[in-house]
Amino acid sequence: MTAPVRFPRFFVTSPAPCPYLPGRSERKVFTELKGPHADQLNDALGRIGFRRSQTVAYRPSCVDCAACVSVRVVAQEFRASSAQKRNLKANSDLVATECRAWSTAEQFELLQRYLGQRHPGGGMASMDEVDFADMVEHTPVDTVLIEYREPTADGTPGRLVGACLTDRQGDGLSMIYSFYEPDHRGRSGLGNYIILDHIRRALAEGLPYVYLGYWVDGSVRMQYKVRYRPLERLTRDGWARIGDAEQDRLITAATAMRRDTAAPLDGSTKDGVPGVQEQYRVVG
Repeated sequence: MTAPVRFPRFFVTSPAPCPYLPGRSERKVFTELKGPHADQLNDALGRIGFRRSQTVAYRPSCVDCAACVSVRVVAQEFRASSAQKRNLKANSDLVATECRAWSTAEQFELLQRYLGQRHPGGGMASMDEVDFADMVEHTPVDTVLIEYREPTADGTPGRLVGACLTDRQGDGLSMIYSFYEPDHRGRSGLGNYIILDHIRRALAEGLPYVYLGYWVDGSVRMQYKVRYRPLERLTRDGWARIGDAEQDRLITAATAMRRDTAAPLDGSTKDGVPGVQEQYRVVG
């Protein structure tokens, strides 16, 4: 007889400055992922808006704010826009390799370049190689790190230009954290390409969704997530598709925003993934 699955214990963090919206505070509810049923628990929590960071699953639980909204792409029905088709064609030569969740110095150096330009002064700026290794390797669930490299003439591994830490869940791929070459003179849209590749991977594996984490209305750096159709968001009544007219409006508003005008801490922690063990202390 197998032992019953014990209901997880949930905890709440103390209020802290919001990493997305200036002048607001955030609070998270979280639980520890451990034991033989960690994958099943992570799957179940992912369906109700939780995200994983190392051995912890968390979601926002702010008293007076509900700006953070879980979103996912319906992979089976995805239709690329003209710009997304151009992106796929421009980056189609990249060699994507699914690797085990094991950190390397090359990945860490790429992360440092990415953070230095895209998220200066953010919560990850002080990460060292040990912190990065913890972020990648401390996982109790089915996790891979997908590397994106430029091709070489002799078939040897080329230049690493992108990477994504990804959880494989029962109903989709959850993009935990992606980073890429921030100032590549010969390429653009690497971050978008990594998302497009995950949609393609989910479709090939018969997985219905790609989880993008939290979309934050009012946060400039989170607006890229509204560009993928069809998109579903988590509401009080469950997952609901964003209508075409509303998504048109959101995309138009996102296009009008200038990313380089965002405040340094505007979304700098990118779903709050790193440093989670410093914030969350599980007792007992």
